[in-house]
Amino acid sequence: MNVTISEQPTLIDIEVAIVCPRIDERVQRIVASLNTFDRKLTGARDGATFIVPIDEVLYAETVDGTTFFYTRDTVLETPLRLYEVEDRLAGTEFVRVSKQMLVNFDHVKAIRPFDNARVQLLLDNGEAAIVSRQYAPAIKRKIGL
Repeated sequence: MNVTISEQPTLIDIEVAIVCPRIDERVQRIVASLNTFDRKLTGARDGATFIVPIDEVLYAETVDGTTFFYTRDTVLETPLRLYEVEDRLAGTEFVRVSKQMLVNFDHVKAIRPFDNARVQLLLDNGEAAIVSRQYAPAIKRKIGL
């Protein structure tokens, strides 16, 4: 891969152009990474609202009708429903693993089979997420199995 950067002081914002022989998985991952660059989620804890870049979010989960998202060191509550979080994260590395959970695939370090045709994702913070049977085939396709 060749990377070319040209500085043009007359531009107002950054422009990214991808030139490739064909659009493959690598190009799609580059585009997904670029799409996540400026995206953020807001969440609350202890009466304060925090703005978190989505690449710091490991997973989002709904518990008893309330949606939370988790970073390495904190848990934040969001007023959004899980499907609304999923919509905001469309085109990123977040994947649905169950009716109650989305996982940031950039933080998955290992995948192992689990009972009843499910899959277990091991996250880089040491936690594990179980992929339900309904979503396991999509996860396997994502990693090329």
